[in-house]
Amino acid sequence: MILRNGALLLSGSVLLTAAVALLPATALAQGGAKNGAQVIIDPFPNNVQDKIYSKPIQVRDITPADIVGETYFKPTETLVTRKVKELHGDLAKLQGDVVGISGGLTNLERASEGKAAEYYANIATINTQLQNGTTPGNPRLVGKLTVAERNLKELGNTVGQLNELAVDTAQTASEASFLLENTRAAYSLSGAVEEDHISLAKLEDSINNTLVIIERVLNNVNDDITRTTAYLGSERHNMRTLSLAVTNGDLYGKSLSNRPFSSVTPFDPANSAAGIPVASAGALTPIPGAAPAPPLTQARPLVKIRFDRPNVDYEQPIYMAVNEALERYPNAKFELVAVNPTQGNAAQVAIESTRARRNAERVLRTLTQMGLGLERIDLSYTDNPEAASNEVHLYIR
Repeated sequence: MILRNGALLLSGSVLLTAAVALLPATALAQGGAKNGAQVIIDPFPNNVQDKIYSKPIQVRDITPADIVGETYFKPTETLVTRKVKELHGDLAKLQGDVVGISGGLTNLERASEGKAAEYYANIATINTQLQNGTTPGNPRLVGKLTVAERNLKELGNTVGQLNELAVDTAQTASEASFLLENTRAAYSLSGAVEEDHISLAKLEDSINNTLVIIERVLNNVNDDITRTTAYLGSERHNMRTLSLAVTNGDLYGKSLSNRPFSSVTPFDPANSAAGIPVASAGALTPIPGAAPAPPLTQARPLVKIRFDRPNVDYEQPIYMAVNEALERYPNAKFELVAVNPTQGNAAQVAIESTRARRNAERVLRTLTQMGLGLERIDLSYTDNPEAASNEVHLYIR
């Protein structure tokens, strides 16, 4: 140890240097101060000082753009994102099926129009010649009659094709309902980001719109089946009468079996309870030998179906009720009423009214598929402040 000019210089042996290194810096400083000497210690390397004096760290300011801007909403693929892509693929396939069914229905309708036009042209020629007078068994009219019968047979074949189309449409509607349930279930999946729920909402609306289109296509198919079946039955009777007219060379007119239905008195809402139409018994003839039927209660529906949940099973109850009613009143007709609640604002009431009418159309299709003629069913709608959900009422007349 050498003291020179009042400064303590550290040098010499390795042992002395190690001893000084082991002393705390404060001790060396205090010792130097007591002896009146200045202690000089070499600082730590910069890499060591950076580790020791690294706190506190200054962070950048968080701006509103970091919360609501592109910094936060970076494209992120999650499990729900992949699920949405899968559901979009299923929806695209479903919509393709709907386009195919709609195109098939359009082709059938165009083909039926051509066959019906040819049929009625032959019938008109026969009736015009019979009106002007002709010979019995005129071979020209017999030839026209043969072509007309063939046209009628071809029109009958379209009913089977329409029935197949109705089955395909009903299957597509079931697939759309299942897809809608899967989409709504995807909301509860964990690990989604905000964009996933937005995509699910758009997808849900698209499926609902597709369901409306499917319902419309199904109604069109059902209308074509009902209408075609009705006029085929009528024209087959007319063909037998027309064949007899050609044989005799005389004009008879329509078949007597096509008797028009008697007019029905409309419902009077003023005499109904809570706005529900009053069902009247009318002139009904009971089955001979059967027990007398009890009087029909006014303002009491034969069947009341509440659509307060998805997939209401109403087919079996409505079949049993209508079957029993027809056993007691063979000539009975029915009134199908769509009832919607009135709670909420005008937009909500309008939506519920549309849903009620759609449900009534479903029940109408069910009744026609069960064999009840469309001419025996009247369709109407009303609202009811006491109704808690959409309802469909069936009244007997």
